[in-house]
Formats: sequence, C-alpha cells, structure tokens
Amino acid sequence: MSHSLTPLVHPGLAEHERQRCEVWTRVMGYHRPMTSFNIGKQGEFNERTCFTEPGREVAQATPTEAAREPVCA
Repeated sequence: MSHSLTPLVHPGLAEHERQRCEVWTRVMGYHRPMTSFNIGKQGEFNERTCFTEPGREVAQATPTEAAREPVCA
C-alpha cells in the first residue's frame, strides 16, 4: 500500500503530557542548550537567518540517505 493513501493520524496529547523541546546550538566550537543562554544571547539566536550562497543549489538527499539520518525542521 502506498504511503500517500494511508491517512495520517496523530495522537492528541493533553497539556500535562507534553514535553518541552530543548534546542541546542553551536557556540565557539562546542554545543550548548539555549536554556543556558542569557536574555541577550537568546535574542541574538532568534535574530539569526539561514545563509544561502548565491549561485549554489541546495543538495537534495536521496531516499536512502534520508532514511539513515533524521532531518530537523
């Protein structure tokens, strides 16, 4: 059966069942959780933009590569 024909059903969670997602970022060569940043550093992180080099195409992962590594959106 094709995945496109299978309906997506996501279980609903009550607010007390949810868990906060911890975001980590690379700073000065090592990784740190955003929760440890002060207010100013959190503001700098939120102002960041993704850099795309002009004239370059974004590489697309093949289905076998995508199955091996999770993609964070």
